[in-house]
Amino acid sequence: MAEIKVPELAESITEGTIAQWLKQPGDAIEKGDYVVELETDKVNVEIISEYSGVLKEVKFAEGDTVNVGEAIAIIEEGGTAAAASEEPAKEEQKQEAAPQTQPEKNVQQPETTTVDNTNRPIASPAARKLAREKGIDLSQVPTADPLGRVRAQDVSSFTPGQTSAPAAQAPKQEPKAQESQDTTKPVERIRMSRRRQTIANRLVDVQQTSAMLTTFNEIDMTNVMNLRKRRKDQFLEENDVKLGFMSFFTKAVVAALKKNPLLNAEIQGNEIVLKKFYDIGIAVSAPDGLVVPVVRDADRKNFAEIEKDISELAVKARSNKLALSDLQGGTFTITNGGVFGSLLSTPILNGPQVGILGMHSVQMRPVAIDAERMENRPMMYVALSYDHRIVDGKEAVTFLVRVKQLLEDPESLLFEA
Repeated sequence: MAEIKVPELAESITEGTIAQWLKQPGDAIEKGDYVVELETDKVNVEIISEYSGVLKEVKFAEGDTVNVGEAIAIIEEGGTAAAASEEPAKEEQKQEAAPQTQPEKNVQQPETTTVDNTNRPIASPAARKLAREKGIDLSQVPTADPLGRVRAQDVSSFTPGQTSAPAAQAPKQEPKAQESQDTTKPVERIRMSRRRQTIANRLVDVQQTSAMLTTFNEIDMTNVMNLRKRRKDQFLEENDVKLGFMSFFTKAVVAALKKNPLLNAEIQGNEIVLKKFYDIGIAVSAPDGLVVPVVRDADRKNFAEIEKDISELAVKARSNKLALSDLQGGTFTITNGGVFGSLLSTPILNGPQVGILGMHSVQMRPVAIDAERMENRPMMYVALSYDHRIVDGKEAVTFLVRVKQLLEDPESLLFEA
C-alpha cells in the first residue's frame, strides 16, 4: 500500500481544503494522474499520484481541511480496479445489514428495523471509520460545521454520554429562536470557500492591527484619454496588446513611491522594512474572490510590458490558473473599482503592505478652468489608504498629488527614472 500525502505548497501555507476528488475508490491510477484538487488560501492545486495501482481509500471528504504532509488517500500498488471495487461494495453491504440484525421478537415489528436514510448524519469517510472503531453513534456527535457535517475531529473529541446535544436537536431546545426565522421564506446556505474565508479574515485583521486612514483627490483624465486615443491603434499593432489606463497608473505609482518610500515599506516587529524594488499588485476579481497577482519589477518595464503582464495575470486569475509565485511579495497594490461602476470608495490595505491606491469611474463633471471659464472634463476620484503607524498625512497627500500631476501630464512619465 502507498499513501498520497499533501505536498509542501508554500512557506506561508500549512493547510488546505479538499475541493474535489478527481478519482474515486476503485479507480485505476497511473503514476502522474491527478487525484484530488486542493483549495488553499491563494490558489487551487491539483495533487498527482506518485504511484500506479488502484485508489483503495480516501481518508477525507470534499470540504474537509487537511494539513501539509498528511496522508489523504491510500493506493494499492499493482491492484486492479475490479478487485478494489469489491471492498467498498462489501463494506456497504455490511453497513446496510448491520441495523437489521435484531432478535427474532422484532421481526414482527418492521418499523423498528427499517433503515431511515433520511436521518442518517452527514459525515466524512474518516469520521464514519473512526465512529465504527469506537462504537459511537454518529447521530449523537455534535459538530460546529455550518452544514452539520460530522468530521473525524468531532468523533475523536466526543465522549459517549456527554451532555452536549447534537446540532440537529438545537432548534427543539430554542423554539422561539426558530420561530423568529420565518421558515416559509426561501433561503440558500452556501459554504464559504477557503479563499473567501481567508479574504474575510485578512480584511478584518488589517482593520484591527493597522491604523488605516484614507486620503482622496481627483484626476483630470483628459490628457491621458487623448494620448491613449491617438496611440492605441499603433500601440496594439506594435505590441499585440491594448493600451489601457493601468499601465499609466502603474508607472505613476512607481514614480510617486520613489519620492515617498515609506509607502513601499512594511512593518516587521519594531522595524520598518524599506523595499528598494517595486512589485506592484493589481487587484483582480476572480470567480472565487478577489486576488492580487503581482507585476514584478514594474520600475524596469515599459508600458507594453506592464500591459502584457496585467493581461496575462488577469486571464490566469479568472481561469483559476494562478501560481503561488504570481501572488507573493507585492510591495504596493492598485485596485480599480471603476470597472464595476464605483464612483468613490475606501480601499482596505493588502497587508502587510502599508499603501493601496483605489481607482474609480471616469465621470464627466464641470471643472473650473480659471476664474471665468468652466468646462466639462472626464474626472476620476482616486483614494489612497495607508497605515498611519509609519506613513504620515503629509507623505500620503504628497504621494497622491504626485500621481495626479503625472497623470494629468502623461508625457512626463517618459522622463521618470
